[in-house]
Amino acid sequence: MAVAYKTIPDGKICDFIDEKIRNDTPEEYVRQNIERRLILELGYTREQVAVEFPIKIGSGKHRVDLAVFPDKVEHLQENIEIIIECKRDSVEPSSKRDGVEQLQSYMSACPNAQWGMWTNGRFKAVYRRAVVEGKVAWEEPNDIPSKGGDAEEVDRPARKTLKFATADNLLFSFKICHNHIYVTDGLQKQPAFFELLKVIFCKIHDERNIPHPLEFYTTAKEKISNDGRLTVARRIGKIFDAVKARYPAIFDKNDQIKLLPRSLAYIVGELQRYSFLDTNIDVKGKAYEELVGANLRGDRGEFFTPRNVQRMAIRMLDLQEHDRILDQSCGTGGFLVIAMNEIIKKLRAAFRASGISSEAYRTALNERIQELARKNFFGMDINPDLVKATKMNMVMNNDGSGNIFRQDTLLHPHQWESSFKEEFAASLGIDPATLRGPDDLRHFDVIATNPPFGSKLPIKDRETLGQYKLGHVWRKSERGWEQTSQMQTSQPPEILFIERCWQFLKPGGRMAIVLPDAILGAPGLAYVRAWILTHCRLIASIDLHPDTFQPRNGTQTSVLVLQKKSEDEMRREALQGQLNDYDIFMAQLTAIGHDKRGNTLYKRNDDGEEILVDAESEETELYETTSTGQLTMRLLPRQKQVDDDTPLVAEEFLNWKQDTVLGW
Repeated sequence: MAVAYKTIPDGKICDFIDEKIRNDTPEEYVRQNIERRLILELGYTREQVAVEFPIKIGSGKHRVDLAVFPDKVEHLQENIEIIIECKRDSVEPSSKRDGVEQLQSYMSACPNAQWGMWTNGRFKAVYRRAVVEGKVAWEEPNDIPSKGGDAEEVDRPARKTLKFATADNLLFSFKICHNHIYVTDGLQKQPAFFELLKVIFCKIHDERNIPHPLEFYTTAKEKISNDGRLTVARRIGKIFDAVKARYPAIFDKNDQIKLLPRSLAYIVGELQRYSFLDTNIDVKGKAYEELVGANLRGDRGEFFTPRNVQRMAIRMLDLQEHDRILDQSCGTGGFLVIAMNEIIKKLRAAFRASGISSEAYRTALNERIQELARKNFFGMDINPDLVKATKMNMVMNNDGSGNIFRQDTLLHPHQWESSFKEEFAASLGIDPATLRGPDDLRHFDVIATNPPFGSKLPIKDRETLGQYKLGHVWRKSERGWEQTSQMQTSQPPEILFIERCWQFLKPGGRMAIVLPDAILGAPGLAYVRAWILTHCRLIASIDLHPDTFQPRNGTQTSVLVLQKKSEDEMRREALQGQLNDYDIFMAQLTAIGHDKRGNTLYKRNDDGEEILVDAESEETELYETTSTGQLTMRLLPRQKQVDDDTPLVAEEFLNWKQDTVLGW
């Protein structure tokens, strides 16, 4: 094994397998993800894998990207078991020099290389070399086997053999599936996305269908024949019928999976190995939100909040089990998914602390999680496609899809569609007739949101503007800012969203809201700041890094954490003629984890070299059972650490909060 480096020069990476320093290239990005997959998903040891292993073909010498050997076997060409070729995404599989033919030639030169895989991150081909009647036949299974696995496991996985995805490998699978639909079925990007969505729903529903055996699978033989593909289509069609019955708010009863049978069989084969339920929410979230962003991003100022900022905001809100939570411009549902998992984490910690481990207690815990997901998490968005995407995201993360609505929440409540009003009221357990106006909305303990913002989306409707104090013109007097009866001719949506969020909160409720810095500093918006300080306690102001929303948007933004004042608090402050004095937590993010182009940034030393540190994630320790039955732990190599201040800010805020009386 190579020397363990402490730093990495600019433009280099430390290889996950052999810890050698290599150039950070698009091809290397693919290889490093596959290396993690071999170790973390498929269970191979680092000692079994050789990087850039030399082989001979005739008189020529070549290097295979990754060669996998049987355990504790000498690394010789004749002992290679699996060959993997990783290419940058611009290399096509049909390339004469670097395509799948190259992989097959390498396998042919290695007598025991039965399995091979070629991938560029958006296309994948797997081959199994077989001899039929004395001739070599290239079978095309769904995947390479895991350590100790075989073709049968690859063909039809059981629940106990499902893998949790690591790094960007689930994103690779989603891209491979979407690209296949786009090319094979001839669908445009958005319809292709929704067809993939249906298949993902089937996958998750099948995983949840305990104790019945998994039916979401396709075998290698089924994939290559018309009859086999039709069998797969019928099998998945039955699952989709159950999905439609389970999620009538998402799918119509007449909905069908519209993919060609050969396309459906390919996609099922690509996804069947993963456990969508057990995969880390960040891995799922990144893969899913990148896919959504590439296919559903609209033109209404929709710039999805980075997950690290969402997590920081949710942690700062310090959610409690009883909190009812809303994101009224939910996008893909990231805030809600992270919030739900924060609550689940607390419930499971309490469960472990109780020391009770009976099956009945575990069942009760799961039922409690389902109940909270159903009752306490609400999302709204004006974009119907994003509403569907959010429901999917919630389903993928503990089935909290019930309270996601399509609605323009800035409208006056009497303009809301009656169907929405009835469903919304039913979810809140109230009479829809009570939702008459803005004063009737205070039903939520917590709001976490990033509203659409920008001068290109002005609100001009007089009835909409009239229901907001911030929809009116304000004038400065000796007593401060005062609202006039004159309405604005138009108002950016983010200003109205501040007041609408305040209206949705119960007295004492708190919100974390992403806002453009102009609201916090522009002289012409001083009246907005005066309104905020009059109606809310400013708990925290976090100045986000300029590159937070890059590469798509360079607007300077901040996260404000606000607590809604009660009527009594505002009355007392009005009588005393001044606001109460209190401490405010303030921070500035100097690192957000990526640059203007969206590339990940890592921590560096004073010489500008990236630093290698001991990994801290749950994936850094793998346990194996020895021949005597003992568990042995193997540590993974040190890796680069993302340069991101958000976890530190959240931690510092929670420490500050312990000494500050906030009531939550």
